[in-house]
Amino acid sequence: MMSASPDGPLAAREVYGLWAPTYDAENPVTTLDDLAVRTLSPDLDGCSLLDAGCGTGRRLTRVAAGGPRRAVGIDFVVSMLTVGHARHPGTSLAAADLRVLPFPPATFDRIWCRLAIGHVADLGPAYREFARVAATGARLVITDFHPDAVAAGHTRGFRDAAGRSHVVAHRVHGPSDHARAAERTGWTLERRLDLTVGPPVRRFYADAGLLDSYDRQLGLPLVLALSFVH
Repeated sequence: MMSASPDGPLAAREVYGLWAPTYDAENPVTTLDDLAVRTLSPDLDGCSLLDAGCGTGRRLTRVAAGGPRRAVGIDFVVSMLTVGHARHPGTSLAAADLRVLPFPPATFDRIWCRLAIGHVADLGPAYREFARVAATGARLVITDFHPDAVAAGHTRGFRDAAGRSHVVAHRVHGPSDHARAAERTGWTLERRLDLTVGPPVRRFYADAGLLDSYDRQLGLPLVLALSFVH
């Protein structure tokens, strides 16, 4: 669930380093992210796929049966990749920044950047790199913590085994910010989804004894999802 910390937000690398051991556990935001990506990129058969900001690489394990001929994940938090190599053997993972991708031009048919782009201040370099490594006709799916969730007071983070909350610093980028950065780098917006608090995530509130919060937040957008073609 979204959490708050008396110490304020911490740098992404620091928080995700602490989060790595339990990062594979789902929450409302990751559940809605999965729903969005299944909707926006259902067909991976025969594609080369990049998951930029992959965390432990768990998503690549899940799509292995979907038929991508190549699936690669990159992340800038080494502890995430260490957990990923141990927990998801066979996944192809590398340490890299999504603004400086270690791949030649025109490498990938499908590119995901899921719940990671909110940790960069300037969208331009990321979208330029996605365009550089994209093959002609490639599809890009971007998901981000929704600006409406931020406006409602929600934060991104987790609670550790000791019960301490850790909040990760997040930059708010609205749909128009993404659209401008994408258009400048040769991407064309195909579709936008706003994933909201609703039945797919009710169980998380119920398990936490927070159904009153669920009722108050019903319909609040938590995840912004955008798909582009190159």
